Amino acid sequence: QVQLVESGGGSVQSGGSLRLSCTVSGDTLAYYAIAWFRQAPGKEREEVSCIYGDGRTDYADSLKGRFTVSRDNAKNTVYLQMNILKPDDTAVYYCAAPRSSVCLREFDYWGQGTQVTVSS
Repeated sequence: QVQLVESGGGSVQSGGSLRLSCTVSGDTLAYYAIAWFRQAPGKEREEVSCIYGDGRTDYADSLKGRFTVSRDNAKNTVYLQMNILKPDDTAVYYCAAPRSSVCLREFDYWGQGTQVTVSS
């Protein structure tokens, strides 16, 4: 059974940076695309980014230039580097995987989420 565990969340001041990690167990990360989502209180969940098995990346237009997703298959871990954080980035961040190395619209595996809080 594939399991995803996020880490790296926390509290940071506006303009700061955080790096989130998504560690995959139960299978080889190279077989999977990994997406990052976030959900703020009272708002719908939104997709932040996705990284394909071959390393190609997609980002939400509003986050391009501030967020960078990368993967280290040897460590079975995907990273989300978040820079110039704003209070609007406050949310629970989740990683998710489809049963594919391609970024799809449906995801079969989810992590438990990690809280990111950005203060002004």
